[in-house]
Amino acid sequence: MSDIKVAVLDKFHPHIKAAIAAALPSNWSVRFIEENSLAARAAVLRDADIAFVMAAPMPKELLAEAPRLRFIQKLGAGVDRIDLDACRKQGIGLARLHAGNSVPVAEHTILLMLATYRQLPQIDRRTRAGAWNKEDARGEHRQLHGKTVGLVGLGAIGKEVAKRLRGFEVKILYYDPVRASREIEQSLAVDYADLDTLVRSADIISLHLPLMPQTADLINAERIRAMKPGAVLINCARGGLVDEAALTAALQEGRLFGAGIDAFAKEPPVGSKLLELNNTVVTSHLAGATLDNFSSVVARAVENTKAVLRGDALPETDVVLASKG
Repeated sequence: MSDIKVAVLDKFHPHIKAAIAAALPSNWSVRFIEENSLAARAAVLRDADIAFVMAAPMPKELLAEAPRLRFIQKLGAGVDRIDLDACRKQGIGLARLHAGNSVPVAEHTILLMLATYRQLPQIDRRTRAGAWNKEDARGEHRQLHGKTVGLVGLGAIGKEVAKRLRGFEVKILYYDPVRASREIEQSLAVDYADLDTLVRSADIISLHLPLMPQTADLINAERIRAMKPGAVLINCARGGLVDEAALTAALQEGRLFGAGIDAFAKEPPVGSKLLELNNTVVTSHLAGATLDNFSSVVARAVENTKAVLRGDALPETDVVLASKG
Protein backbone atom coordinates (compact mmCIF):
# COMPACT_ATOMS: atom_id res chain seq x y z
CA MET A 1 0.00 0.00 0.00
CA SER A 2 2.91 2.34 -0.68
CA ASP A 3 2.73 5.56 -2.65
CA ILE A 4 -1.05 5.86 -2.34
CA LYS A 5 -2.29 9.28 -3.35
CA VAL A 6 -5.47 10.63 -1.76
CA ALA A 7 -7.45 13.57 -3.13
CA VAL A 8 -9.78 15.44 -0.75
CA LEU A 9 -12.49 17.15 -2.79
CA ASP A 10 -14.12 19.49 -0.25
CA LYS A 11 -12.65 22.78 1.01
CA PHE A 12 -12.32 21.88 4.67
CA HIS A 13 -11.52 23.88 7.78
CA PRO A 14 -7.83 23.65 8.79
CA HIS A 15 -8.76 21.53 11.84
CA ILE A 16 -10.44 18.96 9.56
CA LYS A 17 -7.53 18.97 7.12
CA ALA A 18 -5.18 18.29 10.02
CA ALA A 19 -7.37 15.42 11.23
CA ILE A 20 -7.34 13.81 7.78
CA ALA A 21 -3.60 14.18 7.37
CA ALA A 22 -2.98 12.73 10.84
CA ALA A 23 -5.21 9.71 10.19
CA LEU A 24 -3.51 8.62 6.95
CA PRO A 25 -0.67 6.08 6.97
CA SER A 26 2.73 7.73 6.72
CA ASN A 27 3.37 6.31 3.25
CA TRP A 28 0.20 7.87 1.81
CA SER A 29 0.17 11.40 0.45
CA VAL A 30 -2.80 13.75 0.41
CA ARG A 31 -3.78 16.79 -1.65
CA PHE A 32 -6.48 19.24 -0.60
CA ILE A 33 -8.39 21.69 -2.78
CA GLU A 34 -7.99 25.38 -1.98
CA GLU A 35 -11.19 26.52 -3.69
CA ASN A 36 -14.57 24.94 -4.40
CA SER A 37 -14.42 24.57 -8.17
CA LEU A 38 -14.47 21.80 -10.75
CA ALA A 39 -11.02 22.85 -11.94
CA ALA A 40 -9.55 22.62 -8.42
CA ARG A 41 -11.05 19.18 -7.90
CA ALA A 42 -9.82 17.98 -11.29
CA ALA A 43 -6.30 19.16 -10.45
CA VAL A 44 -6.04 17.07 -7.28
CA LEU A 45 -7.76 14.06 -8.88
CA ARG A 46 -5.56 13.65 -11.96
CA ASP A 47 -2.96 11.47 -10.27
CA ALA A 48 -5.07 10.26 -7.31
CA ASP A 49 -5.72 6.63 -6.44
CA ILE A 50 -8.31 7.45 -3.78
CA ALA A 51 -10.83 10.25 -3.31
CA PHE A 52 -12.44 11.38 -0.06
CA VAL A 53 -15.56 13.48 -0.59
CA MET A 54 -18.10 14.98 1.78
CA ALA A 55 -20.51 17.19 -0.18
CA ALA A 56 -18.69 18.08 -3.40
CA PRO A 57 -20.38 16.93 -6.63
CA MET A 58 -18.60 14.31 -8.72
CA PRO A 59 -20.15 14.48 -12.21
CA LYS A 60 -18.90 12.40 -15.12
CA GLU A 61 -16.88 15.37 -16.41
CA LEU A 62 -14.84 15.37 -13.20
CA LEU A 63 -14.43 11.59 -13.10
CA ALA A 64 -13.14 11.67 -16.67
CA GLU A 65 -10.17 13.67 -15.32
CA ALA A 66 -9.20 10.85 -12.94
CA PRO A 67 -7.62 7.99 -14.91
CA ARG A 68 -5.94 6.41 -11.87
CA LEU A 69 -8.88 6.66 -9.49
CA ARG A 70 -9.73 3.30 -7.92
CA PHE A 71 -11.98 4.11 -4.99
CA ILE A 72 -14.18 6.94 -3.69
CA GLN A 73 -14.98 7.11 0.01
CA LYS A 74 -17.98 9.31 0.81
CA LEU A 75 -17.50 10.86 4.25
CA GLY A 76 -21.23 10.60 4.90
CA ALA A 77 -24.20 8.59 3.68
CA GLY A 78 -25.79 10.25 0.64
CA VAL A 79 -24.28 9.55 -2.78
CA ASP A 80 -26.81 11.38 -4.95
CA ARG A 81 -24.17 13.93 -6.10
CA ILE A 82 -21.82 11.25 -7.46
CA ASP A 83 -22.33 9.93 -11.02
CA LEU A 84 -22.73 6.22 -10.37
CA ASP A 85 -22.89 5.28 -14.05
CA ALA A 86 -19.55 6.97 -14.70
CA CYS A 87 -18.05 5.15 -11.71
CA ARG A 88 -19.27 1.82 -13.09
CA LYS A 89 -17.86 2.52 -16.54
CA GLN A 90 -14.45 3.45 -15.11
CA GLY A 91 -14.41 0.58 -12.61
CA ILE A 92 -14.27 2.91 -9.60
CA GLY A 93 -15.43 1.52 -6.27
CA LEU A 94 -17.63 3.66 -4.03
CA ALA A 95 -18.48 3.41 -0.34
CA ARG A 96 -20.51 5.50 2.06
CA LEU A 97 -20.21 5.68 5.83
CA HIS A 98 -23.50 4.24 7.02
CA ALA A 99 -24.63 6.08 10.17
CA GLY A 100 -21.36 8.00 10.30
CA ASN A 101 -23.03 11.36 10.98
CA SER A 102 -26.23 10.09 12.59
CA VAL A 103 -25.66 11.61 16.05
CA PRO A 104 -24.83 15.20 14.98
CA VAL A 105 -27.63 15.14 12.37
CA ALA A 106 -30.09 13.98 15.02
CA GLU A 107 -28.95 16.74 17.39
CA HIS A 108 -29.29 19.33 14.62
CA THR A 109 -32.79 18.05 13.85
CA ILE A 110 -33.88 18.68 17.44
CA LEU A 111 -32.16 22.07 17.28
CA LEU A 112 -34.24 23.06 14.25
CA MET A 113 -37.47 21.85 15.87
CA LEU A 114 -36.84 23.99 18.95
CA ALA A 115 -35.48 26.97 17.02
CA THR A 116 -38.51 26.98 14.72
CA TYR A 117 -41.02 26.67 17.54
CA ARG A 118 -39.28 29.41 19.55
CA GLN A 119 -38.55 31.59 16.47
CA LEU A 120 -34.92 31.79 17.55
CA PRO A 121 -33.53 33.87 14.63
CA GLN A 122 -36.17 36.55 15.13
CA ILE A 123 -35.71 36.66 18.90
CA ASP A 124 -31.94 36.89 18.52
CA ARG A 125 -32.28 39.85 16.14
CA ARG A 126 -34.85 41.63 18.35
CA THR A 127 -32.79 41.18 21.51
CA ARG A 128 -29.61 42.50 19.85
CA ALA A 129 -31.65 45.50 18.66
CA GLY A 130 -32.75 46.31 22.22
CA ALA A 131 -36.23 44.75 22.35
CA TRP A 132 -37.10 43.16 25.69
CA ASN A 133 -40.73 42.05 25.75
CA LYS A 134 -41.33 38.42 26.61
CA GLU A 135 -45.10 38.82 26.22
CA ASP A 136 -44.68 39.07 22.44
CA ALA A 137 -43.07 35.66 22.59
CA ARG A 138 -45.77 34.25 24.85
CA GLY A 139 -48.36 34.99 22.21
CA GLU A 140 -46.44 33.29 19.41
CA HIS A 141 -43.98 30.66 20.62
CA ARG A 142 -44.70 26.97 21.07
CA GLN A 143 -43.26 24.11 23.07
CA LEU A 144 -42.22 20.67 21.87
CA HIS A 145 -43.66 18.88 24.90
CA GLY A 146 -46.92 17.07 24.15
CA LYS A 147 -46.71 17.33 20.36
CA THR A 148 -46.98 14.55 17.77
CA VAL A 149 -43.76 14.23 15.78
CA GLY A 150 -43.76 12.30 12.50
CA LEU A 151 -40.43 10.84 11.37
CA VAL A 152 -40.32 10.11 7.65
CA GLY A 153 -37.56 7.50 7.61
CA LEU A 154 -36.44 5.33 10.53
CA GLY A 155 -32.92 4.49 9.46
CA ALA A 156 -29.84 5.27 11.55
CA ILE A 157 -30.63 9.00 11.79
CA GLY A 158 -34.35 8.55 12.35
CA LYS A 159 -33.64 6.18 15.22
CA GLU A 160 -31.23 8.65 16.84
CA VAL A 161 -33.84 11.42 16.54
CA ALA A 162 -36.46 9.17 18.16
CA LYS A 163 -34.10 8.47 21.09
CA ARG A 164 -33.58 12.17 21.71
CA LEU A 165 -37.25 13.05 21.40
CA ARG A 166 -38.36 10.72 24.19
CA GLY A 167 -37.21 13.15 26.87
CA PHE A 168 -39.58 15.79 25.48
CA GLU A 169 -42.60 13.56 26.16
CA VAL A 170 -43.91 13.66 22.62
CA LYS A 171 -45.86 11.08 20.65
CA ILE A 172 -43.74 9.70 17.80
CA LEU A 173 -45.14 8.36 14.56
CA TYR A 174 -42.89 7.05 11.82
CA TYR A 175 -43.09 6.00 8.22
CA ASP A 176 -40.41 4.00 6.46
CA PRO A 177 -40.61 1.95 3.24
CA VAL A 178 -39.41 -0.99 5.35
CA ARG A 179 -41.31 -1.24 8.61
CA ALA A 180 -39.16 -1.76 11.69
CA SER A 181 -39.48 -4.85 13.85
CA ARG A 182 -41.88 -4.84 16.77
CA GLU A 183 -38.88 -4.93 19.12
CA ILE A 184 -37.40 -1.76 17.60
CA GLU A 185 -40.76 0.01 17.67
CA GLN A 186 -41.17 -0.82 21.35
CA SER A 187 -37.61 0.13 22.29
CA LEU A 188 -37.97 3.54 20.60
CA ALA A 189 -41.60 4.06 21.66
CA VAL A 190 -42.66 4.78 18.08
CA ASP A 191 -45.83 3.87 16.19
CA TYR A 192 -45.92 3.04 12.49
CA ALA A 193 -48.23 5.01 10.19
CA ASP A 194 -48.55 5.13 6.43
CA LEU A 195 -47.13 8.33 4.98
CA ASP A 196 -50.40 10.11 4.30
CA THR A 197 -51.74 9.35 7.78
CA LEU A 198 -48.52 10.65 9.29
CA VAL A 199 -48.69 13.85 7.21
CA ARG A 200 -52.26 14.52 8.38
CA SER A 201 -51.54 13.71 12.04
CA ALA A 202 -48.16 15.20 12.94
CA ASP A 203 -47.52 18.61 14.45
CA ILE A 204 -43.91 18.32 13.28
CA ILE A 205 -42.80 16.31 10.24
CA SER A 206 -39.09 15.52 10.08
CA LEU A 207 -37.48 14.01 6.98
CA HIS A 208 -34.82 11.29 7.17
CA LEU A 209 -34.82 9.49 3.82
CA PRO A 210 -32.20 9.46 1.05
CA LEU A 211 -32.91 11.18 -2.26
CA MET A 212 -33.69 8.56 -4.90
CA PRO A 213 -36.11 8.47 -7.85
CA GLN A 214 -38.78 6.95 -5.62
CA THR A 215 -38.39 9.61 -2.90
CA ALA A 216 -37.98 12.71 -5.09
CA ASP A 217 -40.74 15.25 -4.35
CA LEU A 218 -42.12 12.91 -1.68
CA ILE A 219 -43.48 15.89 0.25
CA ASN A 220 -45.31 17.31 -2.74
CA ALA A 221 -47.91 20.06 -2.98
CA GLU A 222 -50.76 17.67 -2.19
CA ARG A 223 -49.09 16.41 0.98
CA ILE A 224 -48.16 19.93 2.06
CA ARG A 225 -51.83 20.92 1.71
CA ALA A 226 -52.75 17.88 3.82
CA MET A 227 -50.52 18.90 6.74
CA LYS A 228 -52.22 20.07 9.92
CA PRO A 229 -52.80 23.83 10.12
CA GLY A 230 -49.89 25.25 12.09
CA ALA A 231 -47.63 22.25 11.48
CA VAL A 232 -43.85 22.45 11.08
CA LEU A 233 -41.62 20.77 8.48
CA ILE A 234 -38.00 19.90 9.30
CA ASN A 235 -35.60 18.80 6.56
CA CYS A 236 -32.11 17.63 7.53
CA ALA A 237 -32.06 15.09 4.69
CA ARG A 238 -32.12 16.21 1.04
CA GLY A 239 -33.80 19.21 -0.57
CA GLY A 240 -35.19 17.20 -3.46
CA LEU A 241 -37.61 15.45 -1.11
CA VAL A 242 -39.76 18.59 -0.90
CA ASP A 243 -41.73 20.72 -3.35
CA GLU A 244 -40.13 23.98 -2.22
CA ALA A 245 -42.55 26.21 -4.14
CA ALA A 246 -45.52 24.59 -2.39
CA LEU A 247 -43.75 24.82 0.98
CA THR A 248 -43.01 28.50 0.40
CA ALA A 249 -46.66 29.21 -0.43
CA ALA A 250 -47.90 27.39 2.68
CA LEU A 251 -45.49 29.35 4.89
CA GLN A 252 -46.33 32.67 3.27
CA GLU A 253 -50.05 32.06 3.72
CA GLY A 254 -49.61 31.04 7.36
CA ARG A 255 -51.04 27.56 6.84
CA LEU A 256 -47.84 26.18 8.36
CA PHE A 257 -46.25 27.61 11.49
CA GLY A 258 -42.71 27.29 10.19
CA ALA A 259 -39.95 25.18 8.70
CA GLY A 260 -36.43 24.27 9.73
CA ILE A 261 -34.34 23.62 6.63
CA ASP A 262 -30.79 22.32 6.37
CA ALA A 263 -31.05 20.88 2.84
CA PHE A 264 -32.27 22.64 -0.29
CA ALA A 265 -33.08 21.44 -3.80
CA LYS A 266 -30.42 23.80 -5.18
CA GLU A 267 -27.34 24.40 -3.07
CA PRO A 268 -26.39 27.06 -2.28
CA PRO A 269 -30.04 28.19 -2.49
CA VAL A 270 -29.35 31.54 -4.14
CA GLY A 271 -32.63 33.38 -4.74
CA SER A 272 -34.76 30.93 -2.75
CA LYS A 273 -37.78 32.62 -1.22
CA LEU A 274 -37.42 30.31 1.77
CA LEU A 275 -34.45 32.45 2.83
CA GLU A 276 -36.62 35.57 2.98
CA LEU A 277 -39.36 34.29 5.28
CA ASN A 278 -39.53 35.09 8.99
CA ASN A 279 -40.98 31.67 9.82
CA THR A 280 -38.05 29.64 8.50
CA VAL A 281 -34.85 28.66 10.28
CA VAL A 282 -32.19 27.84 7.70
CA THR A 283 -28.72 26.31 7.86
CA SER A 284 -26.24 25.46 5.13
CA HIS A 285 -26.49 21.65 4.90
CA LEU A 286 -24.24 21.34 7.94
CA ALA A 287 -26.30 19.09 10.22
CA GLY A 288 -23.60 16.42 10.31
CA ALA A 289 -20.70 18.85 10.56
CA THR A 290 -19.06 18.73 13.97
CA LEU A 291 -15.38 18.52 14.83
CA ASP A 292 -16.13 16.05 17.64
CA ASN A 293 -17.58 13.50 15.24
CA PHE A 294 -14.98 13.80 12.50
CA SER A 295 -12.25 11.69 14.09
CA SER A 296 -14.47 8.61 13.85
CA VAL A 297 -15.55 9.55 10.32
CA VAL A 298 -12.01 9.79 8.96
CA ALA A 299 -10.90 6.68 10.90
CA ARG A 300 -13.65 4.65 9.24
CA ALA A 301 -12.79 6.15 5.84
CA VAL A 302 -9.16 5.10 6.21
CA GLU A 303 -10.09 1.59 7.36
CA ASN A 304 -12.43 1.14 4.38
CA THR A 305 -9.69 2.35 2.03
CA LYS A 306 -7.14 -0.03 3.52
CA ALA A 307 -9.59 -2.91 3.10
CA VAL A 308 -10.15 -2.04 -0.56
CA LEU A 309 -6.42 -1.87 -1.21
CA ARG A 310 -5.96 -5.27 0.44
CA GLY A 311 -8.83 -6.74 -1.55
CA ASP A 312 -10.91 -7.34 1.59
CA ALA A 313 -14.67 -6.92 1.87
CA LEU A 314 -16.13 -3.71 3.26
CA PRO A 315 -19.03 -3.56 5.74
CA GLU A 316 -22.13 -4.45 3.75
CA THR A 317 -23.96 -1.29 4.81
CA ASP A 318 -21.11 0.89 3.46
CA VAL A 319 -20.81 -0.63 -0.03
CA VAL A 320 -22.36 1.29 -2.92
CA LEU A 321 -20.23 0.02 -5.82
CA ALA A 322 -17.71 -2.79 -5.34
CA SER A 323 -14.15 -1.89 -6.21
CA LYS A 324 -12.61 -3.57 -9.26
CA GLY A 325 -9.20 -3.64 -7.51
